[in-house]
Amino acid sequence: MRSLLGRIALVSMLVLAAVGARADIWDTVPDETLKALELQRSATPKQLYEALVTRYKANVTKGKLAKWWEPTAFDMYMAPGLFYKPPALDLQVTREQCVQCHETATHGWVRSWSKSVHANLDQIRQLPADDNRAYKKQIIVEVEQGLQAQGLLPAGQTLKDVGCIDCHMGVGKSGGNHAKDLHLPTRAECGSCHIRQFAEAESERDTQTWPQKQWAQGHPSHAVDYTANVETASWAALQQREVAAGCTMCHYNQTKCDGCHTRHEFATVEARKPEACSTCHNGVDHNEYEQFLLSKHGTAYQAHGNRWDWNARLADAMDKGGQTAPTCQTCHMEFKGQYSHNVTRKVRWGFLPFKNIADNLDHPWFQDRKQAWVGTCAQCHSQRFATTYLDMSDSGIKAGVKLVEESRAVVQKLYDDKLLVGQKTNRPALPEPEKDEPGAFNSLFFSKGNTSTVVDRTFAEMWEQHVARYMKGLQHVNPGGWTYSHGWSDLIKDQTIINEYDTVLREKAQMEQRVQKLEGGTRRSSLHDGGAGWLRSAARWLDDAVWGVSGTMALAGGGLLFAALRGRRRGSDGADGRDVGH
Repeated sequence: MRSLLGRIALVSMLVLAAVGARADIWDTVPDETLKALELQRSATPKQLYEALVTRYKANVTKGKLAKWWEPTAFDMYMAPGLFYKPPALDLQVTREQCVQCHETATHGWVRSWSKSVHANLDQIRQLPADDNRAYKKQIIVEVEQGLQAQGLLPAGQTLKDVGCIDCHMGVGKSGGNHAKDLHLPTRAECGSCHIRQFAEAESERDTQTWPQKQWAQGHPSHAVDYTANVETASWAALQQREVAAGCTMCHYNQTKCDGCHTRHEFATVEARKPEACSTCHNGVDHNEYEQFLLSKHGTAYQAHGNRWDWNARLADAMDKGGQTAPTCQTCHMEFKGQYSHNVTRKVRWGFLPFKNIADNLDHPWFQDRKQAWVGTCAQCHSQRFATTYLDMSDSGIKAGVKLVEESRAVVQKLYDDKLLVGQKTNRPALPEPEKDEPGAFNSLFFSKGNTSTVVDRTFAEMWEQHVARYMKGLQHVNPGGWTYSHGWSDLIKDQTIINEYDTVLREKAQMEQRVQKLEGGTRRSSLHDGGAGWLRSAARWLDDAVWGVSGTMALAGGGLLFAALRGRRRGSDGADGRDVGH
């Protein structure tokens, strides 16, 4: 029976190979990618892979800010194609020895691998047609065809399994040197077997072409997330590289695939669940996971997800898998009825809501993507319901953007007028390549002297965190996430703090001008002691103004703001209260 199944599989493979030789590139690979790679749809998968790898390797670098940072030892695991160095074990090893040794050395790896499809290809080949995993048979044939086309698998031969050595030394290798040949697989090396998925994932850099240049080509997406990380000035300038590593541990999807497909099992069942996204898509500036879980969609997932068959492919999740509510994957991997590894083809607002996005939503590029979202939502809702909600979401986001822009003008004017705390006395230069800007991203990471003030920090949180979180609440249908718990209410708090500081800082500046004018006048006159008394009253008034501002944590910075003037009064008065300059 086993031999018969083998012969059937071989015949099927040869037939499919003959068809594949003249078939077009998969239609899930967008035209934009073929155009960028200068390929026709009639190109072979081998030609597609070679073009993808050439571009991929050219783009995975230390980036344009490379001279300002050096990798830590841990970076070899985040960007293995750039930094990985194998252990100094000068051993010749075989395929079999890899498993035998690591069953003792790192048994968790072997246990995970032993449960994977990679270790059990024959199990998949023998599945009945009505099994929800049966679609994987075609994927195995697709992989074998691609490897044969690349000369990595002899014609007419099937894969026995995908073992340690295939990923860590080279596909089809029988052995190698542990110290010289060992490497960690990159996204491109996973792509040598999974050409279609590699091309789909890489296509994010081609389909993110913002019409008014709101974001750079391909941004924001997984296909360029490592580049986005290493080319962020705050990240490159951060001296505490262990802190910076926290950013890299999410921004590595460009460099490898195990962010979604946890090694060494690489289970699609795991990759299809919202938890697969949660490690990175959480927190203060992109808490999509929390927003989803607290929506009615997330409630349905938590209540019923244990009864859904996660082995069904995404395209069949509702029909064959029993899924009754969307997940991250069923919404974001779908585009106009097709499912692929490009998860950004419907992105309209990007990572942050910018004014130049809000002002251009009527542009055809944005409208086409909005209609694609309506199609996604219409799998469960009416088109009218979907359109109405998306319209409401857009209007809500625009209102949040308006608050941010109003506060941006206030903060910029304080900076231009040099009224921020310590701006004239204690605002040291930031480490290169960072540059001083009011309320900039660096306010979240640097605090030497008054490099960052309460105003800077509040505005940085407002535009980079709170409005993003507010937007995510609207987009993921979590009411408290956009209105009260985290959303509009937090934006109003930010604006309140900024406006109140603007009032106090400007009143303080006016008072200083009056004090300076009076000091000049008292030095020219010795008729009375009224000047010193007025100065003391003014200082007390300033103290009252500071400590009466607000009960928010912002007062900690605000109190320090006026300490200089108070000290100046004490330094000008004698011990008995007389004005020594009089």
